[in-house]
This record gives sequence, C-alpha cells and structure tokens, in this order.
Amino acid sequence: MRNEIQFKVYGRMALFTDPITKLGGEKSSYSIPTYQALKGITESIYWKPTIVWIIDEMRVMNEIRTQSRGMRTIKYQSKGTDLAIYKYLSNVCYEVKAHFEFNQHRPDLADDRNENKHHNIAKRMVERGGRRDIFLGTRECQGYVEPVEYGAAESFYQGKGQFPLGTMVHGFSYADENGDGVLRLRLWQPVMEDGVVRFPRPEECTMVRDIRRTTARQFNPQDIKSADEEYQELGGDAL
Repeated sequence: MRNEIQFKVYGRMALFTDPITKLGGEKSSYSIPTYQALKGITESIYWKPTIVWIIDEMRVMNEIRTQSRGMRTIKYQSKGTDLAIYKYLSNVCYEVKAHFEFNQHRPDLADDRNENKHHNIAKRMVERGGRRDIFLGTRECQGYVEPVEYGAAESFYQGKGQFPLGTMVHGFSYADENGDGVLRLRLWQPVMEDGVVRFPRPEECTMVRDIRRTTARQFNPQDIKSADEEYQELGGDAL
C-alpha cells in the first residue's frame, strides 16, 4: 500500500488500560493494544497535522502474559496515598502495518500535502526508533521501535486459530479528523486469528458514542516548513 510503514514495537511491560477497571483506582490491561494506542505509537514515530495515520494490521509476536504490581496512588476522597494493584502485560512484542492519508478536514494545511516527503521522513524515523519517546500504554512502560519485514518472523500464535477478545475500546474520533466538531468514542469486538488482528477503519466502527462538542486546533500556515526545508534537515536530497 502507498504511504505504508512497517515496524516492530516491543518492551518489558505494557498497560493498555481497560477503562472499566479504573473505577476503583486500579488498572488492568487489555490483552492487546487498542487501535488508539498503536496510532499514538505511530504518531510518536512521525506525525504532522497534515496527515492521519491509519492502523491496518498488527501481529502479536509473544505469548500474552500478565504481571501484577503494587502502586501508590492518591486517594480520591481524602489526603494521602493508597495501595493499588496494576495488572500489566509482560514481555510484549508487536509487528504493525500502518499507512497515512492526508487530513482533508485541514484545508489550511493543503500546501504541506507532499506525499513523497512525509513517506520518506516516516520511514527514516522508523529506522531511528521514532522522533519522540515510545510508551506502551502508560509512561512507566517504555517501548522501542525497529523496522521489520511484516509477517516474516513466526509469532507465538501462528497456526493457533481464532481468539475472540470481547468488547474493547477502538479509539477516539477527534474534531480535527472527523470535521464535525464532535469528540466520539469507538468500540469494537476484535478476533485475533493466528496472532493477527485486522483493524477496521475508524469510520467503519458501528459502536460509537458522542462524548462532547469540541474544536480543532488551528495552525499558522507560516509555521509549516516547505517540503524541501524539512526533508533536507533530516538528511534527504532536494525533492
């Protein structure tokens, strides 16, 4: 697919929080990353408001295991701290396939729609491990990114059939991406097949809830560098 990047993201632990478990001050991770978590990781590799990342597929490379840790949290109703138990995923590794599309709801950034520039910078940022720090769900879970040939390595769940994963958060639809000024929450019911999770596009999700009205952030077009300036700053030749 055009504008596609493929990468491996891994770490010692991860916490993709199931929001239902947060009500009592504790947290428990989903079995796999949400679409929104993978999109956030991809945006940490490379992002500009001109583009929108679409997560296409993910492969779960390691066995899904959990570990519990005690955490000191601030009390809700009184001063002081309390002990909470967080359930993390342990020794995680995922292969991800994603591509970008231009954000058609940002006509103010139309001059920055240079497909070749963004694709080449994104691939270079994958090779460098990302432009910003990578976190696997929460800040205490450090992640690392490397380029990979998607599907070449064998995963733990290869040949093991289907695993229904219940109802999960898919992600959020923000005002600058949907164009109608409404923040929405998306849910879905993933099924992992031989370790592969194929994500529907955000507009294809059927379980959607409106949260609140909001506005998109405005950018000054003068702050957007030309294609040549930005690409050459990262070591590329003139476009």
